[in-house]
Amino acid sequence: MRGSKWIVAVTVMLPTLIEIIDISVANVSLDHIRGSLSAGIDEASWVLTSYLVSNAIIIPMTGWLARTFGRKRYLLVSISLFTGASLLCGASTSLGMLVFFRVLQGIGGGALQPLSQAILLETFPPREHGIAMALFGIGIMFGPIAGPLMGGYITDTLTWRWIFYVNIPIGILAVMMVTMFIVDPPYMRRTEKVRVDTWGIALLTVGIGALQIVLDKGQREDWFHSDFILVFAVISALSLAAFVIVELFYAEHPIVDLRAFKNIPFTSGNVVMFVAFFNLLGSIVLLPLYAQILLGYTATLAGLVLSPGGIATLVTMPVVGKLIVKRNPKYILALGILVCAFSTRQMAGFNLTSDFSSLMWPRIYLGFGMGLLFIPLTTLTLSSIPKPQMGNATSIYNLLRNLGGSFGVAFSTTMFARRAQLHQSHLTEHLTWYDRNFSAAMEWGRGMLSGRGIPEFAAEGTSMKMIYGQAVRQATAMGFNDAFWILSVMMACVLPLLLLMRRPEHQNSPPPSGH
Repeated sequence: MRGSKWIVAVTVMLPTLIEIIDISVANVSLDHIRGSLSAGIDEASWVLTSYLVSNAIIIPMTGWLARTFGRKRYLLVSISLFTGASLLCGASTSLGMLVFFRVLQGIGGGALQPLSQAILLETFPPREHGIAMALFGIGIMFGPIAGPLMGGYITDTLTWRWIFYVNIPIGILAVMMVTMFIVDPPYMRRTEKVRVDTWGIALLTVGIGALQIVLDKGQREDWFHSDFILVFAVISALSLAAFVIVELFYAEHPIVDLRAFKNIPFTSGNVVMFVAFFNLLGSIVLLPLYAQILLGYTATLAGLVLSPGGIATLVTMPVVGKLIVKRNPKYILALGILVCAFSTRQMAGFNLTSDFSSLMWPRIYLGFGMGLLFIPLTTLTLSSIPKPQMGNATSIYNLLRNLGGSFGVAFSTTMFARRAQLHQSHLTEHLTWYDRNFSAAMEWGRGMLSGRGIPEFAAEGTSMKMIYGQAVRQATAMGFNDAFWILSVMMACVLPLLLLMRRPEHQNSPPPSGH
């Protein structure tokens, strides 16, 4: 690398941060976009889905594209495409245009995370990989916090179009910095022509694209009771199965080298990362829903419940980045997994009388847990990967992290809905005059309402509605609790995988003089 390691770090994290922010920046602006472009709510959601789908498709291809076209050249093209697409998104005059340009934006942005991670790991010496991953992790965790806040503020003070326009000066600055400070290492400079893995690209595009649509739309379409979801699920399964066969047995230069999974620590780390983001995204989707649906919080208050957890992560990561230089990362990782499992177990104990602090502290614990987990996990997973294979490895790692989040959101919302329905059916079985408690509650309700001047015939119906409403609230709370509990169990179950991971070799020998 031409610049110092800190200049290189700023150079690659700048575009990565705005790409991560763009994943969630449009969430709070959807209603404004829908009204401005005369679209329905379901149609407007494609503004989010189109970006996620194209992002997910390009991430696993990043290593191959960087090896084929040169990493610096590919990074410049990606930033330029992302920046140009941001301009076109802001200038869109119809929903179709906006969705199309969001696809282009996702294609440009998808490469930025794995490329940045690979460059950071190569720029910083092995002993400082923890610091490098702390920088990367801060960007990864800060984006989802800043995105909705920034999107809401810009939309309210300017217009929704400026959530895309703000990317333009940052993108231009990033292109200039990459041009000046990033150079390709010798093994990235190919001179021979590489045969394009056409079948691999086609199958991966269809398989990941269809899978992301299934995860995004599944709950709304009632999963496999919907022909739409069933068709896309079959397409995804067949395409991904064929992709694995083609990449392992037929592709001369596979677009994703699946042989990386022969590395046991790498495979174990990917599983842990998948489950960690499954737990993180699943819980932070359910938590604001709990606050708004059951406790009557506004969107702003629900956001304030989540924010301290993000701050806890940002505070923890730099400390952990320095700590793993001196301590075995496996111990810190184990503590992080346990804290994450504990935090979601605490969420499973919420009730209808929980106050703000009761909701906020488990989210803060989860923030500390993710801060303890992310850096040692990434270090243990990727430190054993040779530099020429780092681009492929980081592509796979980032894909599974993103898919873990998508699966977590889909699973958690579905589990909550199904368990709430089950509890509701069980509770309403007791709403009968043959049940002593129900009869007593009805008598109490009628007496209370009659004492307030409500006629007796109306008091009975009103009392019934009140009791049924309470039963539904209790069932909904129990559905949330079940989903949180399952997430905590899944998180704890990955702990044994740490036995398959190895401490990085550079930590087994004494540091060289001067350190």
